[in-house]
Amino acid sequence: MPSWALALSVGVPCDTRYINWFGFVSIPLLALVAFVSLTGFGGCGHRGPPDGRDPAKLAAFVTDRVNGVLDDIDATPAQRTQLLAIKDRLLADVQKLHGARQATHEALLAEWKAEKVDRAKVHALIDQRAEEMKALAHEAADAAIEAHDALTPDQRAKLAKKAERMHGR
Repeated sequence: MPSWALALSVGVPCDTRYINWFGFVSIPLLALVAFVSLTGFGGCGHRGPPDGRDPAKLAAFVTDRVNGVLDDIDATPAQRTQLLAIKDRLLADVQKLHGARQATHEALLAEWKAEKVDRAKVHALIDQRAEEMKALAHEAADAAIEAHDALTPDQRAKLAKKAERMHGR
């Protein structure tokens, strides 16, 4: 299969660069990372994420990072419960989107194998996948806003300072 056809098999628009670094860093994982980064729950000095193909390892990694930051900002038990629920909800949606990737891949591969490719069907599959990813990115942003609202100004300042250090500012 030509390399350009492989790009179609993941369900992203042709004008968008597909991300699949090292076989596990994908757009859904990056959406989760965006939430972690936007909320300041990224932490410092921790190793990178585990293989994204193991949902339990990914969940444990993210939970560990969030708990570490909650400790750093002296989160109350109520805040901890709320923020861990946000993390769980977002993580479940990331894993759901990641799991749906296989069906899109199979549908696009079936089109590739067909005598004549149904261009409209391929575009519809790609558009659907792009919309799903866009919805997840919006959900990650909403989760970050929800986390912002759950924290005190002092806690948000600590997280902002941590984010600035992480980004070299």
